[in-house]
Amino acid sequence: MKKNKVVAFAAALAVAVSSASAIAPASANTTLKIAYQGPLTGPEAQTGTDGIRGVKLALKIYNASKPKIKVEVYEGDDQGDDALGKTVGAGIAADASVVGALTAYSGPTIAALPSYKAAGLVIVSPSATRVGLTDPTSTSYGSPVFHRIVSNDDLQGPALARVATTGVKNPTVFMVSDQTSYSEGLFSAVKAALGTALEASDKAAKGTTDFSATISKVRASKANVVIYTGYYADGAKFLKQLRDKNYKGVFAAGDGVLNSEFPKLAGKRQSEGARLTAPIVPLEVASPSLTAQFKKEFGANPGVYTTEAFTATNMILEAIKKGKTTRADILAYIKTIKHKNVAGVTISFNEFGDLSGSGLMNSFVVRNGVIKLNGKA
Repeated sequence: MKKNKVVAFAAALAVAVSSASAIAPASANTTLKIAYQGPLTGPEAQTGTDGIRGVKLALKIYNASKPKIKVEVYEGDDQGDDALGKTVGAGIAADASVVGALTAYSGPTIAALPSYKAAGLVIVSPSATRVGLTDPTSTSYGSPVFHRIVSNDDLQGPALARVATTGVKNPTVFMVSDQTSYSEGLFSAVKAALGTALEASDKAAKGTTDFSATISKVRASKANVVIYTGYYADGAKFLKQLRDKNYKGVFAAGDGVLNSEFPKLAGKRQSEGARLTAPIVPLEVASPSLTAQFKKEFGANPGVYTTEAFTATNMILEAIKKGKTTRADILAYIKTIKHKNVAGVTISFNEFGDLSGSGLMNSFVVRNGVIKLNGKA
């Protein structure tokens, strides 16, 4: 009984602290935090590394101006796992100094939503694309706190179907999902766009190491296109095994697979010609000067969603610069923001938290072990 009382008291205290942070203004010389929740360790850590470096670069530039209110990063490592996402999100929401958050993956974002909503903590996601997050009829609807600066899978689904089958005579498609929230959402959007071109499909749970059973089904279907809707670590294993079994057809995947580690893990030969889609603009294209600054800072090239993480961070920083230092004020500011990003594009949100306007989707292709931008999808 005493243990239960202690737990109840701790939970009540966390709620009280997060609620107080929504109304307490920051004083001069206060340090606030912007949280990044994503896979910072584990098999998909490169995605989190690419994203959080964008956050850190934005904060370094901001803090170098010697502002009255310093802002630091809160690193929330959910390893891309839904269950961990719930725990990590609760920890972020309970830290009264955190006034905004970026969330990387759709599944962990959905798991963490109750904590973010209870705390009134704004989310500006650089990469969570599942449609339900901005669909008021969905149980995973993120309003009023969730916003994203990328197009969702209602746009990516048809684009991926298009990119995968372009130039293929009489395309017949085999689809594979990894059963995560993100993968299932993209799977549904692609399936609807393919229509009768979809020959068959299979599910291989995230973490699968042996894809022999799925590959046997691909071969039996005689499909000349395979579309994978999961993440890059498993996608690379799948493609390597697929090519090693002498599959000659097209391999295509969405933004979950678009990562610099994907060709390395799959193999240079096996990944050659892989077709990918993502609602991103590489930093090298958006801003060569910022790219040079990034390389100097981290000794590495920018990655997937670096640009978007940099932009999302700057949107929250813009609110702080305007004197909005409580969670409630920053949330209200983001809802009406018109922010010009490094590419000169003005970003604003509709009432559901999606981008205003038609959105963007690009296509990419792997050439000689490197992912190359291949135009609009």
